[in-house]
Amino acid sequence: MVACSSGPTVGPAAAYKAPRLSRTDKPDLTGLWQSFGTANWDIQDHSADAGSFPRLLGIWGAQPPGQGIVEGNDLPYRPDALAKRQENFKRRLAVDHDNLNTVGDPEAKCYSPGVPRATYLPFPFQIVQSTDKIVIAYQFASANRTIPLGKPTEPPVDFWMGWSNGHWEGDTLVVDVKGFNDMTWFDRAGNYHSDALHVVERYTPMTPYHMMYEATIDDPKVFTRPWKIAMPLYRRMEKNVQLLEFKCVDLSEEYLYGGLLKQSTQ
Repeated sequence: MVACSSGPTVGPAAAYKAPRLSRTDKPDLTGLWQSFGTANWDIQDHSADAGSFPRLLGIWGAQPPGQGIVEGNDLPYRPDALAKRQENFKRRLAVDHDNLNTVGDPEAKCYSPGVPRATYLPFPFQIVQSTDKIVIAYQFASANRTIPLGKPTEPPVDFWMGWSNGHWEGDTLVVDVKGFNDMTWFDRAGNYHSDALHVVERYTPMTPYHMMYEATIDDPKVFTRPWKIAMPLYRRMEKNVQLLEFKCVDLSEEYLYGGLLKQSTQ
């Protein structure tokens, strides 16, 4: 048994004034950042678990215990949507060769992780900031986003990472994201969304080495009301630290298509 909190603990960011982007009055968020938690396993409170293949992997595939990042630790699923979430968890590593998007966690297939999951994957991401846009490059699957800071625009089609529009509220970067497809999950526990997902993110500098990340999630097809997550992000401070490539498509090929190879040789 493990004692878990009822939700994320968010510390005050008052009194800290972040360095300004050159020739502007806006905070400079440029840098390499990472979340150090277990939300990618489950965004709610969770205990340790042996994982899917303990006889094969030992503790390599075990789920660590962790405190949730959901405010109040409650996900307000619609009854039919909750049933799908439970089915997602049971079949989280299933593969349907005829339609790869129907079952299984997209992370295992090296698909783009979506928002907000890209932020709390156990991989760093890099923020590059200019006066009129912000680019976020994620190590996982080489995913990326461009966030314009001008007049908001509407998504022309749906996207794995959504369609982002940003603006400043004081020292907080606010990013409004919509235009998602329905093929990403929030975590390995099967928590998911529809194509009606709408995410509003808030990035607030707390110290030279920490930033608070908050996101409000709204999806009327899946949830009965909006809900929030929050967690600190940490600036990577190693000497000569850089964002390395994790191009995982080749690494997932046997998992995705190995069954077809076996069928063809029988």
